[in-house]
This record gives sequence, C-alpha cells and structure tokens, in this order.
Amino acid sequence: MGDVEIRVPRAEELASVGELTVEAYRLDGLLSDEVGYENELRDVAHRAEHAELLVAVDGDAVLGTVAVVRPGTSYAEISREGELEFRMLAVAGSARGRGIGEALTRAVLERARELGLGKVVLSSLDRMRTAHRLYERIGFRRLPERDWKPFPNISLIAYEYDL
Repeated sequence: MGDVEIRVPRAEELASVGELTVEAYRLDGLLSDEVGYENELRDVAHRAEHAELLVAVDGDAVLGTVAVVRPGTSYAEISREGELEFRMLAVAGSARGRGIGEALTRAVLERARELGLGKVVLSSLDRMRTAHRLYERIGFRRLPERDWKPFPNISLIAYEYDL
C-alpha cells in the first residue's frame, strides 16, 4: 500500500471526498436516479457533522473514504447499542487493487476497539460481490436477520464482526 495514511479529512478535502464517493459508486453501477442517492454521497460536509469520516491518502491524493456511524445517529441504519456501523466505503477507481478498502475497513474495526465496542455492523447492496468478498476475508459474518429493503427494488444485506 506504500505510504497510504488513514486519517480524518481536512476541510479543504471534503468536496473531493464527495466526488470520489460518487465516482466509486458510479464505477460500480450503484447509482440510480429514482433514489437520489448521488446527492447524499456528495454531501460530505453533512456527513462530517453527523458521523466520523476517515480518508485514505497518499500525499495530497485522497484514495478512499468511509463514514463511521454510531447507533441512533442520522446515518445509522442497522446498528444497535454497543455496535459501530460503517457506510459509504468508497475507493477511487485509480486506487483500486491497492488494499485501500481493506485498510479503511480495518481502521473502522480499530476505532470500535478504541471506543470499547463489541461489534461492527454494516449493510451492503446484495449485488456488491467484491465488497462481500473483502468483508468475509477480514472475518465479517452474514447477519441475515438484519437484511432490509429501503426501497422496493433495493435489497441490503447485513454483516457483523465481533471484536
């Protein structure tokens, strides 16, 4: 992974983090006009106010990002007391294959340990097979009882990692 650093984004990086997130979701064919998700992905300033953001950077280049979410907050989807959740994991197209997604996921696990939490959970689109392989390789297990559908044509599957 070279000199990649995982840290909180700087204010001047927020716009580029939003564009990177939209680009990553677009590359994976995950954006659809009917749900208007693109605007939410792009609004990193709002996310930074309501979640902890992490970025992977190499020098001045932002390579990836993830939102770390606590239960009961506006970005929480499936987390419960004692759990940390993450969302919107995105890696720039030019940085794929470098272990950025894994590094960000492991940083979330470390953050949960720092907070003394027992579990990390997430929801993922059912068709995000590459992401599922990453999560399973790290040690996440399926949590089918928390699978859900935010919209009739969108199925999200849940994963958990016990710390």
